[in-house]
Amino acid sequence: MSVSNLPGGDPAAQLDLAEPAAQFGQPGGQPVAPETAEESAAREAAASREAADTVMQAFGGVRGMIDMTLPGLVFIITYNITHQVSTAAWAALGLSALFVVVRLFKRETIQHAFSGVFGVAIGAWISMKTGKAENFYLPGLLWSVGYCVALAVSAVVRWPLIGVMLGPVTGEMFTWRKQNPGRLAAYTKATWAWVLIMGVKPVILFPLYFTGNVNLLGWLKVALGIPPMLLAMYVTWQILLKAPPPIKAEVADE
Repeated sequence: MSVSNLPGGDPAAQLDLAEPAAQFGQPGGQPVAPETAEESAAREAAASREAADTVMQAFGGVRGMIDMTLPGLVFIITYNITHQVSTAAWAALGLSALFVVVRLFKRETIQHAFSGVFGVAIGAWISMKTGKAENFYLPGLLWSVGYCVALAVSAVVRWPLIGVMLGPVTGEMFTWRKQNPGRLAAYTKATWAWVLIMGVKPVILFPLYFTGNVNLLGWLKVALGIPPMLLAMYVTWQILLKAPPPIKAEVADE
């Protein structure tokens, strides 16, 4: 239908009435101002910061690190008091189990507490079977080596583990692999940073393990528990602050 056939008969009047629809995009006739470059940059920076802030959450936070570190401290203290491998091992295992129970009671995630129980249980079993206190720390040392190798391999094949772990937390899932090359580069860089930082632990501790110096091994294992993790998370946070914001993954409606 042409404008001349519309009610009112005056084409000019009809065109005048149509102008607000083209000029104003919000109810009430409020104009939609185009986003400036500064506003766009600020919005992207805020999105990048929000994504970077998920690093601590993804790795269990300070509570998760404590859950995985304290059992080793209890083991070495108990061993020094009792000089009994089995007593020290059961004390560490009991503390790890207590962490799981407390988290279940508070209805919190038990992911990190449960992984701590699993590691402590293996270490306790090996140390009691062999009668050697230093074997309590062997599973953790082997895990550190395997973890660093897995991180390095994932970065080489362009599936960096830091991105795999953070993607579901940020809501981007795996869009960073194909749609967001800047974040793929950032996740790869962060993954290599974890290899270097976390690789310090087995490099220092494995020689001590073979000397049989349980006290020095135990205390250094505790000392090298939380600080490297915090440093790796801080470096990752800094890298992701400068990365492009995540592209949220599309979720199909059910």
